[in-house]
Amino acid sequence: MKDKIISFTESLKFDRSIETFDEAATKQAIVLRLLNLLGWNTFNISEITPEYSVGSQRVDYSLRINSSNKVFIEVKKISEDLENHQEQLLNYSFQEGVKLAVLTNGITWWFYLPLNEGSWEQRKFYSIDILQQESENVADKFIDFLSKENVSSGQAIINAEAIYTSQKKKNIVQSTIKKAWNKIISEPDDLLVDLLNETTEKICGYKASNEQIENFLTKNKSNLIISELQETKPVFYPKRKNIPMKFPKAGISYAGKSISSFIFKNNEYEVRFWIILLIKLCQILVIHHKKEFDNVLSLVGRKRPYFTKNANELRNPQKINNTNIYVETNLSANSIVDLCYKTISVFGYSKNDLKINIK
Repeated sequence: MKDKIISFTESLKFDRSIETFDEAATKQAIVLRLLNLLGWNTFNISEITPEYSVGSQRVDYSLRINSSNKVFIEVKKISEDLENHQEQLLNYSFQEGVKLAVLTNGITWWFYLPLNEGSWEQRKFYSIDILQQESENVADKFIDFLSKENVSSGQAIINAEAIYTSQKKKNIVQSTIKKAWNKIISEPDDLLVDLLNETTEKICGYKASNEQIENFLTKNKSNLIISELQETKPVFYPKRKNIPMKFPKAGISYAGKSISSFIFKNNEYEVRFWIILLIKLCQILVIHHKKEFDNVLSLVGRKRPYFTKNANELRNPQKINNTNIYVETNLSANSIVDLCYKTISVFGYSKNDLKINIK
């Protein structure tokens, strides 16, 4: 099973025709083929029920075991922005008591635990990008969450909950570290006072009084306290250069169009997908601006950064080669083009330095 899934996902990376797939083609050529490889009988509607009714609405597929709904799958076309559809799918799942839900455009797959607590985004426990992630890891996760054997036995939910719990624990710890730091600064104990005093003595040769140390901490407490609201601005970001607030816009709409190549500084690069445009451009900029590349961390969106050193801040992170920086890849074609222009502006290039060729 695993080898066949790896072979199938690898073939998608080199299949240029998928760029033109509508929703129906995505279902037939990708989703159903993958479910078949995962052990489901795609010709048996008692196993895979298409257009399953939920009240007056319908969900694309219900994976069923013994007449019981186990997984809801909603499918959109390749170019669709999935974020606009997650609430609808999870409402369907919640109404029917379905524990596992999947939202996909064939290439990107978002996995949810609809009955868990929290926002829709918090209930998403894993995401797969077939084009960007290693095929072996992709195959493992598809088997973990969607193989008929694991869904039937309940192991799929156990696997999902394990990942969800692990991520939740990481988030709790990350948040608590801030609270712990703020508590230490607000209520300094003898250990902190002694440590600061010893370090002062090592540097200047003189030992301060405990009163001097406590007065210092009290006076600077407002500067040392870390806001627990600034989740999207990690404290480890390097100092930025001043970046202009206005960046060039894409100018035209690229929605529904396919990219063939781009030209940057008179060199042409062939690409098949919009997201590859962004990743390839970043890799080129790393080569020419390795020391300054951290400046891209200054680029932030309305809700989250576009670039970060903390992958958990992004919906679908992709690590940029030869750096410790991740870039958001869950973007529309127009957003990708706009971000490309913003990114080259960071390094002093103009909009005219980047030309995009569409089919």
